[in-house]
Amino acid sequence: MAEKKTAAALYQERLKRIEDAIQLKVPDRVPIFVNFGYLPAKYAGVTCEDAFFDPVKWHEASKKTVLDFQPDMYTMAATSPGPILEALGSRQILIPGRGISPHHSHQFVEGEYMKADEYDDFLSDPGDYFLRVYSPRVYRKLGALAELNPLHRMYWSFAEGLPPEMFTTPEFAEAIEAIANAGRELIKWQAITAPFGQEMEALGFPPATGSHAMAPFDLITDNLRGMRGSMLDMYRQPDKLVASCARILPWAVERAVAASRATGNPRVFIPLHRGAEGFMSLKQFEKFYWPTFKGLLLALIDHGLTPCPFFEGDYTSRLEYLLELPEGKIMGHFDTTDIFKAKEIIGKHMCIRGNFPVSLLQTGTVREVKEYTKKLIDVVGKDGGYIMAARGSLDEANPELVKVWMDFTREYGIYR
Repeated sequence: MAEKKTAAALYQERLKRIEDAIQLKVPDRVPIFVNFGYLPAKYAGVTCEDAFFDPVKWHEASKKTVLDFQPDMYTMAATSPGPILEALGSRQILIPGRGISPHHSHQFVEGEYMKADEYDDFLSDPGDYFLRVYSPRVYRKLGALAELNPLHRMYWSFAEGLPPEMFTTPEFAEAIEAIANAGRELIKWQAITAPFGQEMEALGFPPATGSHAMAPFDLITDNLRGMRGSMLDMYRQPDKLVASCARILPWAVERAVAASRATGNPRVFIPLHRGAEGFMSLKQFEKFYWPTFKGLLLALIDHGLTPCPFFEGDYTSRLEYLLELPEGKIMGHFDTTDIFKAKEIIGKHMCIRGNFPVSLLQTGTVREVKEYTKKLIDVVGKDGGYIMAARGSLDEANPELVKVWMDFTREYGIYR
């Protein structure tokens, strides 16, 4: 009888399997990455609301899910602490159980939080803009920050030029108390959540990433101008849009590097939203999206990190651009891109992850699940460089079909 492996040995084995795939080597078998999303709620009998307000219950559900399914690498729903969102009065996130069903995933509320005529203010001093203009619009309880002087006027005195009575208003008191409450909640939250990743590593499971970053164009379109505003800007004020992407790039790099150093995990998750087909033409991609996205990837690689972009949507027509990047340094997760075309074009250049249809894990048959798994392994997994993964998170997947998919990958995906 084979000797049972220790958790430490399994951790190293799983990590090596993933790293071999990233470096375009042939591992012992096709690695399995799973974004469980909110699946632990369905599988372990808790709610999506618990992910925001009961981290102990949510982590127990997440732990059970990981232990039962045994992925090589995993991630869960990308949540923010509910008490902090409530303390600040966030307008951007609809939280499960707070206006939407406690059993459904959270929703992001996109808005035009930066107006079309405010690019110059943003470019002049982005930090000042985020503090005095953006934050009061996104967080209901921070409205008083809009009354502060520009940061460049505070070199001599914080309150210079401000009426003294401003600091005694209920609105200003509310803003200060909201920030203090958010800080207290963050300390409590981190005390509970920080040990989870350490516990899972001790059980033998590497987390997918240690930090995240955003392509500069996506940060603008998601958080500042909204889709409508940014699409209009490509025609009405393209130079300012390009300049803003360039202004953001160093910040995006600095933030990701600092977070990765703090966690000790070199893999950086980068969700991509508006660079896909359907949002912009190739000509627009070349002008507005690719230069700073490429700059982000190259900078992270220069810092010894592994970018893990999630190419949401269809990037089939953009695959050739990825050949401009260093070989064997990136783990690219693909959604609806033609994965077989991707294998032809970048299969010897970049690690490919993903493409298994989530719909098959919701409503498919056992036979359909196995057949598509086999096709991915035979074609995309040939000669290594492939990581089995679904196109997106498994929020509404059938746990029984997820088990079939993962078990069959482990059984059939062995490299001989």
